[in-house]
Amino acid sequence: MVSPLYIAAGWLCLGLGFLGIFLPLLPTTPFALLAAFCFSRGSTRLYHWLLAQKTFGPIIRDWNQHGVIQPHIKWVSIVMILLMIGYPVIFGPLSLDIKLALIAIAGGVIGFILSRPSQR
Repeated sequence: MVSPLYIAAGWLCLGLGFLGIFLPLLPTTPFALLAAFCFSRGSTRLYHWLLAQKTFGPIIRDWNQHGVIQPHIKWVSIVMILLMIGYPVIFGPLSLDIKLALIAIAGGVIGFILSRPSQR
């Protein structure tokens, strides 16, 4: 069954995940997982298309089947978070409150990533 609302939400999440490759506060993996969820409810064709993608497919399959994040995905994610959050915290003309909020967000996301299992 095709549901336009889930399909639209899936494309939105996939677009945000793509932007997350370049923007610091938009994490790619959670948006890819959410896009997979939306596509699985809205269109099996799009869901299978997403699973077949070289970039997102293995990440989504590992998460769906085993609830794991592979070590290299964890490492890349953490390094990117530290770089993308660290730069504005160190060099940005931000207030102390904003810097502390960015550090707290980064810490929470890194903590979540590290708390997920790495092996099947």
